[in-house]
Amino acid sequence: MSSTWGDTRILIVGGAGFVGSNLTMELLKEEVQEIVIVDNFLSSEPESIPQSSRVSLWKGSITDDAILERVKDRYDYLFHLATYHGNQSSIEDPLADHENNLLTTLKLFNHIRDFKRIKKVVYSGAGCAVAKKTFAKAEATPEDAPVSFDMDSPYSISKVAGEFYAAYFWRQHGLPTVRARFQNVYGPGEVLGAGKWRGTPATVWRNVTPTFIFKALKGKSLPLENNGIATRDFIFVGDIIQGLKLCAQRGKPGDVYNLATGLGISIKNIAQMINRFTDNEVPPHNVPKRKWDRSGNRFGSTEKAKEELGFTAQTSLEEGLKRTVEWTKRHMGFIEKTIRKHRVYMPLD
Repeated sequence: MSSTWGDTRILIVGGAGFVGSNLTMELLKEEVQEIVIVDNFLSSEPESIPQSSRVSLWKGSITDDAILERVKDRYDYLFHLATYHGNQSSIEDPLADHENNLLTTLKLFNHIRDFKRIKKVVYSGAGCAVAKKTFAKAEATPEDAPVSFDMDSPYSISKVAGEFYAAYFWRQHGLPTVRARFQNVYGPGEVLGAGKWRGTPATVWRNVTPTFIFKALKGKSLPLENNGIATRDFIFVGDIIQGLKLCAQRGKPGDVYNLATGLGISIKNIAQMINRFTDNEVPPHNVPKRKWDRSGNRFGSTEKAKEELGFTAQTSLEEGLKRTVEWTKRHMGFIEKTIRKHRVYMPLD
């Protein structure tokens, strides 16, 4: 990849989050001129933002008109990573999901639609929103897979509608949007309990990988929903960051690219690997299937991103999990601090 970042100004909406903070760290290595982060810390913490004179923070939501008016036509690249994290929180509060997951996209795109300097606007889509809802054998989900009206959550609805708006603003206004469709991202920097209480225990136990690693390091039994038979396409955050950079540099405006490994790994397999890497001898236990989740088995097709972007995930699951375990060990105090904030709402082990 050619180095074209040195003289650039970049805006990252949702830049304090798991992916956003990792992207910021990577772009600082590229010696970008300026990075502006917009974040309301709904599901993130200020401590996650890398410290640099080239990084500035605008605290608030991009839906706030006062924040939005600060966004001028001076940026070369814009990464829109803000979201209402995630499916279960959106089911608990669909209006909050609309405010933080869809209205963010519409107000941002409408505000910047006539900007001239911007080279690319990269929008983070969600593979779960377009994958076939099945517990049968999965097939790779291509970028042009049909989109069902029968969604599992407001989160999925918002992410699909966000893609609709990205395609619309390119066609109607020439806004150079590129949709980066995420799979199940994991890795260092995902902080359990980060941000504010959002109505469900998923505020703390937000994704399977950090939850399992934390509990395994504490010598706890890992909960396997529906015996852990569901499969997901687990992609390391470092690979996602490289994919985002490629979307910005090589992505075709108006188009969409899976950032995926092309492998479906069962949740049970993830639990077994994490127990092994953490020396946790307590066996997992079964818990009921989530009644809303019908997307049992899924993984993304990698062909288009490889052919058009030159993107291939480089980090094996084993390597990625080991690196995440080590990061968690080093940051256990910080993670426990963020988890403790929510004891007023729920009992925690």
